[in-house]
Amino acid sequence: MEKHKLQRKPKWMKSPMPSGKTYINVKDIVAKNKLHTICTSGKCPNMGECWNAGTATFMILGDICTRACGFCNTKTGKPLAVDLKEPQRLADSVAKMKIKHCVLTSVDRDDLEDGGAGVWAETIKAIKAKNHNVTIEALIPDFDGRTELIQMVIDAGAEVVSHNMETVRRLTPQTRTKAKYETSLAVIKYISDSKARSKSGIMLGIGEQEQEVIETMNDLRAVGCQVMTIGQYLQPTPKHLPILDFIHPDKFKYYEEYGLEKGFLFVESGPLVRSSYHAEKHIA
Repeated sequence: MEKHKLQRKPKWMKSPMPSGKTYINVKDIVAKNKLHTICTSGKCPNMGECWNAGTATFMILGDICTRACGFCNTKTGKPLAVDLKEPQRLADSVAKMKIKHCVLTSVDRDDLEDGGAGVWAETIKAIKAKNHNVTIEALIPDFDGRTELIQMVIDAGAEVVSHNMETVRRLTPQTRTKAKYETSLAVIKYISDSKARSKSGIMLGIGEQEQEVIETMNDLRAVGCQVMTIGQYLQPTPKHLPILDFIHPDKFKYYEEYGLEKGFLFVESGPLVRSSYHAEKHIA
């Protein structure tokens, strides 16, 4: 695989080191219970802020993905067998952490007949049963567009169901190995037509043009998407897609204002924004 030199970050991409009593407590529980969090595996710059605010993003169904997208640092290959104890272990851990809002995501499990939807539903139900006041966002894969699998997750009771577009239409083939732009739009439409709040996100800095970003925002609103996140892509390793541009904060502000004018209920747009940034606000 071609290697691309890592670029030096501009000053607006600097973030404080995570700290605080709540952060340390969550970190210890994650380690002791062998939980996977996208906060740590994705090296999220907002980890300290989110954990201290009572929000954490957990990755279920293991940490090995069946896809190998050019932007993602998750391991790829043949996943291990499904851990049937994971839903209850995660529910118990959420209780110990005293988390107020829980974001769930997962690797793609194309090796499973249901894409892992059954485990998704079981995990949401287990967390809800153990933690009556906790709200949940389910950041799901595309499940190959199979609506019966998406419905399983929706029926489990997550307040927000999200699926990321990741990038604009033109760059989708080179950015995502299997997922298709139109399939992802159809997933968002299905969620929007349900009782759950729909959400999606994209990353900038990999070669997209302003008009393409606007087109994607318009496409999402056309299928009823209610919440959108827009953040700067950060290249995990030299083997991943290169950063072609660091987008200035003023441009992120422009996209935020445009999105709100178009009718999104929430638009989180900024260099350090990730899918779960301020996620606890998106159920309001």
